[in-house]
Amino acid sequence: MSTRTARAIERAVRVASLSLMLMVPVFITGVAQATTAEEDMVWTGGLRNAYFEDRKILADDLITLEAPQRAENAAIVPISIKAGIPQTEQRYIRTIWLFVDKNPGPLVGTFRFTPESGRADLGLRLRVDAYSPVRAIAETNDGELHMSRQFVKASGGCSAPPSSDADAARKNFGKMKFLLRNEGGAENATAVEQRTLAQLMIRHPNRSGLQMDQVTHLYAPPDFVEQVKVRFEGKEIFSAETSFAISENPSFRFYFAPQYEGELTAEVTDTEGRHFSETYRVRPGTDGAAASD
Repeated sequence: MSTRTARAIERAVRVASLSLMLMVPVFITGVAQATTAEEDMVWTGGLRNAYFEDRKILADDLITLEAPQRAENAAIVPISIKAGIPQTEQRYIRTIWLFVDKNPGPLVGTFRFTPESGRADLGLRLRVDAYSPVRAIAETNDGELHMSRQFVKASGGCSAPPSSDADAARKNFGKMKFLLRNEGGAENATAVEQRTLAQLMIRHPNRSGLQMDQVTHLYAPPDFVEQVKVRFEGKEIFSAETSFAISENPSFRFYFAPQYEGELTAEVTDTEGRHFSETYRVRPGTDGAAASD
């Protein structure tokens, strides 16, 4: 096991211990009748302070998190985060933290944006292990924190067995694909008007370490995407530090605003130290797709 994996597991265990301790009153009162205060006990009981200490967090429309009230599949819960402001040099969202309060490791990921993003929207799929609040915390470049929260009814997502065939998964391991969609704007449009929606799809089992092999009845060791960096012509436009709560075969949707032709590059590192990369030639105002060889 790599040192990085050991550190990730140790952190998850520490936070999980806090989560389990604080979850007990919610089970006693019954989830169906739980009030918002009871649902948020993990957050208010220690999780909030562990990450943000006494910083003020505003609940407004600067950021909006969309999630299903009841998920069809707890291992693949679609999440959409929408920003209420465009990304400009003067004011922009630089970081979004995504939490599932009652997951074994509540922090799903930390996502970073730049003014070149055009808009700090984000789409992805995650694992939800128990009925829980899912919350996004956005930090603007002036240091303000803003929160959006949704309660999601789902359970068992972190220990759910893989959905794909093991042999097929090994064959496609590490392959990546970009899908790009231009969202309009003339050639002389501003960066915000000229933005492009990008989807980065990564073939990776993203094992949580909590999944049991149905044949051997042993737990497969954790093996998941840990870091994602996307650059346009060498300049970072999006990055993420992620946990095992990201679903199998991770997929990230985000914006960037190319003003000239150039190379869009994604670099991915997992907990075993494997490194994958993909580069795509981008022309402003065009759609396209690229897959690794």
